Amino acid sequence: MQMLSSKPDAAYRRVDLDARIEASSNGELTRICLEEAVSALSQASLALERSANSPPTESIGRAHSIAIWLVRSVSPDNPMRGQLMQFYGGLAATIGSNLVRPDLVQIRQARDDFRDLLDAAQQAPARAA
Repeated sequence: MQMLSSKPDAAYRRVDLDARIEASSNGELTRICLEEAVSALSQASLALERSANSPPTESIGRAHSIAIWLVRSVSPDNPMRGQLMQFYGGLAATIGSNLVRPDLVQIRQARDDFRDLLDAAQQAPARAA
């Protein structure tokens, strides 16, 4: 019998994330993705502080996937579509360039950029679906 994950905490986190995604609307899904990107880049930052010689490819890869999903999911009728696609695309490119040789300063800057957007999204009034 094969285990779901060699890291039980990762499996629990994944189940919790899946449940949140299932129950979310579009705006909530974007917030969840922003939260997950901040979390992944925070984990990468901590890992790099502990050991610069062991790149945290799993957490950086997760953040990269989230950034790419965000680029692709901007609604065509969003009045800020161009700006959001450029913003998310720039973050995806930055994160992607850090997959092999991570730079702590760039990882932290990407995390902070996602965090700023998350803070703004959390302060915005909820929109009806």
